[in-house]
Amino acid sequence: MGDIKRDTALDIASQTVYEGYKLHNDGHRVSTETTLLELIRSTHPDQHVILTSPRKCDLMGYAAAGFADITKNNDELYDASRHYQAPGPRVERQNAVLRDHVMFAQWQYAWKSHTFLLYETEYTNPHSPPTKLYFILSPKSHTSDEKASPIDALLLAVGTWSSELHDEIYVFDDGHWQKSKELFKSVHGSSWDEVILNPDMKANLISDVQGFFDNRSLYKQLAVPWKRGLILHGVPGNGKTISIKALIASLAAREDPVPSLYVKSFDACQGEKYSIRSIFQQARNMAPCLLIFEDLDSLVTDKTRSYFLNEVDGLESNDGILMIGSTNHLDKLDPAISKRPSRFDRKYFFKIPGLEERIAYAKFWRSKLLATELVDFPEELCPIIAILSDGFSFAYMKELFVVTLLTVARGTFTGQDVEDTTSEYTSNETDHNTPPRAEATEAAPKEASVHETTVHDTSVITAVVESAPTAPKRAIPNIDVPEHLKDNILLKVIRRELKTLVAEMDSTKEEDWPSERKQTSGGGAGAGMMAVPRPIRTMQARPIRTMMAS
Repeated sequence: MGDIKRDTALDIASQTVYEGYKLHNDGHRVSTETTLLELIRSTHPDQHVILTSPRKCDLMGYAAAGFADITKNNDELYDASRHYQAPGPRVERQNAVLRDHVMFAQWQYAWKSHTFLLYETEYTNPHSPPTKLYFILSPKSHTSDEKASPIDALLLAVGTWSSELHDEIYVFDDGHWQKSKELFKSVHGSSWDEVILNPDMKANLISDVQGFFDNRSLYKQLAVPWKRGLILHGVPGNGKTISIKALIASLAAREDPVPSLYVKSFDACQGEKYSIRSIFQQARNMAPCLLIFEDLDSLVTDKTRSYFLNEVDGLESNDGILMIGSTNHLDKLDPAISKRPSRFDRKYFFKIPGLEERIAYAKFWRSKLLATELVDFPEELCPIIAILSDGFSFAYMKELFVVTLLTVARGTFTGQDVEDTTSEYTSNETDHNTPPRAEATEAAPKEASVHETTVHDTSVITAVVESAPTAPKRAIPNIDVPEHLKDNILLKVIRRELKTLVAEMDSTKEEDWPSERKQTSGGGAGAGMMAVPRPIRTMQARPIRTMMAS
């Protein structure tokens, strides 16, 4: 009897607490969830009622993917705004559609052998985004245990499906994670074949990333934490972004796909520390995964550095997380991040491409044009274009090819126009648009200049580079072109466009240059987009392989 009295007293106490809880939420502090839950329970006394959120259990998406059937119960009890959705890019020739934004609806939800009643609701609090709620109802069984309801089985299936990526990439922005099909589309199909880098650096980067996910057991055998960090840094436009795309695509194509999580911003109403915490919680849930921080130097501030480093160091387990941070300004990155092993262990410097890379890039563009007859692009032009584009980033080289190919294909030039604008590059005559050069004396050093010998059929190019501290302007190399290529329209237009692009480079103020750009080089892999003049020195002439295909 004593146990029965205690149970009765406990029930009364619990009822009192619950009534007090409801009273607290009634009027003084409105809780839409509680109000709706109580309302649905009172109107459906023979049903189990479970409340869930689409953020964790996307019931509509699960049905749209074909795993369940959903039917509207009553058109009169349907509150939605219907809006026009544009057909997307016009070139894709898609049809426009009408979409409903549902605020209230009642659905029949059929899954396997079960049929559920589903209420879909949405409400908005001041200064907050809309909140979507799902109330799932299932007939009560003969037992009093609500866990016996098939609702739990449905929620487990939908929750598992919702936590996975389906042709999507997780993006963190505005304080929360969301799945992006658009970013996935932009990355899908990316390949390392499209990435032109120093071969050794490219192989090491691929090996570092793939090897991390291939060797979990090895890390465990060596008692080494299974986590890594890489930093990709260097002048903008030299392959960081396209390398990240290739990494995402290659990891998604593995037999056991590795998900990618992309962080754009720490900004959030709840504060940046909340964002950092949310980011690493999601990464730990998704591990093994690739966690990408765009513009790492801008993300981590003095206020958040300590908190960020605590998450990186793993007060909780970060097993299976490979972090990649990108930055255009390594010198602005806190040394605690960039120079501390076990946080970001390896740094990859994306330099201005050297001659070999520029030749490979020209060949890459040529390979894309083999099926068209609009452009005459003989392979012998590749090393010539590479020499003329000395000091160009991949971004500038891409612009050079795009504008040149469009000009050639449209035929929007005349032969005379091309000759007039390129004559200064095909002879050793003085450019009358610039001041005469000073004689080479100790008092007046020579301007920077590059002279290339004739490109012979043997494909051997000899280079002599001279530079001086008084030459702020870039010089386009003089090069003697083989006779059979002098009338090539593609080459003539490239020379014309080179002048425009070089003028654009020279108009950039030195204080605006990234630090890597200010590094000096003789035009090799480390040459800056606008090299800082150096004391006079002469490089001995040496042969350079042109990587001509056999």
